[in-house]
Amino acid sequence: MNGRSPFAFELLGEAEAARTGILSTPHGNVHTPVFMPVGTLGAIKTLSPEEVRDVGASMILANTYHLYLRPGHQLVEGLGGLHRFMRWDGPILTDSGGYQVFSLGAINEIRDEGVVFQSHIDGSRHLFTPERVIEIQRALGADVIMAFDECPPGGSSVAEVREANERTLRWLERCSARFESLRDERPGPLQSLFPVLQGNVYPDLRADHLRSVQSLGDWDGYGIGGLSVGEAKDKMWMTLEDLHPRLPNDRPRYLMGVGYPDDLLESIGRGCDLFDCVAPTRNARHGTAWTTAEGQVNLKSARFKDESGPLDPECDAYCCRSFDRAYLRHLTVSGEAFAHRLLSIHNLRFLIRLTEIARGKIREGQFGTWSASWLERYRAAAG
Repeated sequence: MNGRSPFAFELLGEAEAARTGILSTPHGNVHTPVFMPVGTLGAIKTLSPEEVRDVGASMILANTYHLYLRPGHQLVEGLGGLHRFMRWDGPILTDSGGYQVFSLGAINEIRDEGVVFQSHIDGSRHLFTPERVIEIQRALGADVIMAFDECPPGGSSVAEVREANERTLRWLERCSARFESLRDERPGPLQSLFPVLQGNVYPDLRADHLRSVQSLGDWDGYGIGGLSVGEAKDKMWMTLEDLHPRLPNDRPRYLMGVGYPDDLLESIGRGCDLFDCVAPTRNARHGTAWTTAEGQVNLKSARFKDESGPLDPECDAYCCRSFDRAYLRHLTVSGEAFAHRLLSIHNLRFLIRLTEIARGKIREGQFGTWSASWLERYRAAAG
């Protein structure tokens, strides 16, 4: 680790490629593998910080681009930083806005200088440079901040991916320089800067990019980007398998944007430690939930109309401890906000509990057998 860094990662156990460990941060320890709920605008949709804690979350994610647009990073800084602003005292990770380079591609312009975004709120235009991204994340005060990167979509050509890799590397140099200069200029929050590894599904480009990134610094951890952007799943798994032995064993690996139950287990089995995804709350908003015995279900289905019993008998969350399926369906088809809240609680707990069980199985040396059995059951139920 960098001698000036307050961050550390202790590896506690391995089962083939699967790993379990502890990431230490200024706001507490994070046991890995772990799923991080997404609070894009500084809140996990419909849930209070206490409810997020109750589902077992230890670290959450917020988004630089969206918080920059509203309420503004300077306002957040003036009110004591993101932890105080949202009343979350645990670790926070902020995305750089690099994903929006991909997701808002129709309304932005990529240059070597940075990216010109057109606000999805009012149409105003904003230049995000690597330096500006670091300055915004410094003001927000998250524990782990991400370097600015260009994320090419699935299906991009070798030439397109190579160009994006080269730009991402140049941006990383600028991010790192501004990160160091800000830290030297004035006191502020203790933060760790993670680079983002790109390369799409091309192993040679991934390996080259990793070597180049490592030549620029001794990083506390690594983000793995560009693997939830439209590529085939078998290509994704192949890429992670190729990266695993190349990455340093004593640093956490954050697989960005991945969070469906089967994808979590597949990725844990290929050496990944940190995960995030909007799917738990987004799916809840549409009445969709994950269950152990039946896979993914939609509560709008007529079959739940008069069903008693919990949504998932194996779930220990408030939703499943307290309400029948018939009631959840009633709330869902009636458009009640309480349905979104309850299903969000369930979906988040489902993923977090899955990572909790995975940690135990890794320590016991049984992850591979357990994971294969769990995935077979889950996929069979899903049809």
